[in-house]
Amino acid sequence: MFQDAASSRDWSQGDKMARIADDVLHVLVIFSVILTASCFSPPIKRLWSLGEDPEVHMNATQLITSKGYPCEDYTVKTDDGFLLGVQRIPYGRNATSHKDQRPAIFLQHGLLSASTDWILNLANESLAFILADAGFDVWLGNMRGNTYSRKHVKYTPDDDEFWDFSWDEMAKYDLPAMVTFALNTTGQSSLYYVGHSQGTAIAFAHLSQDLEFAKKVKTFFALAPVVTLGHITSPIKYLAQFDDIISAMFHIFGVDEFLPNSWWLDWLASFLCDKSTEKYCENMLFLLVGFDPVQLNETRLPVYFSHTPAGTSTKNMVHFAQMVNSNKFQAYDYGNPDENKQHYNQPTAPVYPIENMTTPVALFWGGNDWLADPTDVQAAIPQLRNVIYNSEIKNFDHMDFIWGKDATKLYDQIIKIIRKAELVSFYHSVFEPGPVVIQH
Repeated sequence: MFQDAASSRDWSQGDKMARIADDVLHVLVIFSVILTASCFSPPIKRLWSLGEDPEVHMNATQLITSKGYPCEDYTVKTDDGFLLGVQRIPYGRNATSHKDQRPAIFLQHGLLSASTDWILNLANESLAFILADAGFDVWLGNMRGNTYSRKHVKYTPDDDEFWDFSWDEMAKYDLPAMVTFALNTTGQSSLYYVGHSQGTAIAFAHLSQDLEFAKKVKTFFALAPVVTLGHITSPIKYLAQFDDIISAMFHIFGVDEFLPNSWWLDWLASFLCDKSTEKYCENMLFLLVGFDPVQLNETRLPVYFSHTPAGTSTKNMVHFAQMVNSNKFQAYDYGNPDENKQHYNQPTAPVYPIENMTTPVALFWGGNDWLADPTDVQAAIPQLRNVIYNSEIKNFDHMDFIWGKDATKLYDQIIKIIRKAELVSFYHSVFEPGPVVIQH
C-alpha cells in the first residue's frame, strides 16, 4: 500500500491527496467493522456448530475434574489491584494426595487465551494432565482481562480504567504475582515455567529486568516464542499500518475490550478462507495466528471454539501491532515524547534487554508459524545468554504447540529436560563438597 520515500517525491499533489484519502477510507472501514462487532451481536448463522460435547459448557475447574484430576482454585491479587484466577492440579490421577512435594511447574497461556488452553484435549494429549501424571505440581495462570481474570479491587470491566493495560502490565504485575503465590503455597523456592506465545513475551520481559525474581525460575520453556514481530504473516500486520489511528478511534468511542464476535469473524473469514478451511476461520484466534488442519483434531473444534478467544484489551492488541511496525521488543508506545516521559522517563518506549536474562531457556518454535515467525525467532536467539535447548519443529504453526496431534512428542522432550535438570540438582545437593572439618 505504501511506496518508498524516493518514489513518493514524484507524486503530484493530487496523487498525494488521493493516496491519503484512500488510506483514511481503509482505516474507517476497518474501524467501523471492529467497532460494530465489539458493540453488537446480531444473530447470524455460524460456519461451525458447537455441537453437543459437554466440555463446550464447562469452565476450567470442571474440565479438570471431569477427567478425574483434582483441582484447586485460587485468586491472586496483583500489586495494581487485579484479581487473577489460577487453577492448580496438585497431582495426577494415579496419586491419592499431594503430601509428597512434587516439582512445581507453571503454565502460562498465549494471546487471547486462558488457562483452558492446556486442558482442552484428551488427558493423554493435554500438557497440564501429562505433567500431573508425570509427578509434577501443575499451576495454570490467567492474565488480566481474560475469562478468569475479570475482577479488580476498584474497577469493573465497564470502566475504561480496567482495560488500560497491555502485556507490559502482565509482565510487570501478573507474572510475578502468580509465580510467587504458587511458590509460597507449595513451599518451594523455584519452579519450571512453560509459556506459549504471549506467555513467552511476558517472561522474556520480566526475567530480563528482575534478576532476583529470575532465580525463582529453574528453566523457562518457550513455546512459539514472541520477541520481535517484524516478519509476521498474521493479518495483524495489515492492521499494524494504522495502529495509531485505530488506537485513537477505539479510545474516542470507548471500545476498550477486544473480544470479537461472530459478525467480525465472518467478515474477516470471507477474505481469508475458502470452503476447505471455513470451519477453522470462524475463530478469531485461528484467523490471527494461523491453523493447521493436518495437526488439529476436528472433533475437538467445538471445544476449542467455546473457550477461545478468551479476551484481552484493545490496548494489548495495539501493542502487538506496534511491535510489528518497530520490529523491536519494546514497551507500549504512547505515541508522543511527553506521554512516554510520564511513563518511562524517556521520550521513546524502552526496549526490553533480553540479553540480560540469565534464566536457562529451552526454545521450541514452528516453521509454519504466522505470529512467531522463524526469522524473528532466529534473530532473537543470539541475544539470549543461556539457551540450553533449541528446536525448530518444521511444520508446526502457532497453535500446534498446545493442540496439535504431535504435540505430545514435544511434551515428552520437556519432561526429559526437566528430569535431567532435577537429577543434576539432586546430584549437587547430595554430593557437593562441603567445608573440610579437622577434629583434634
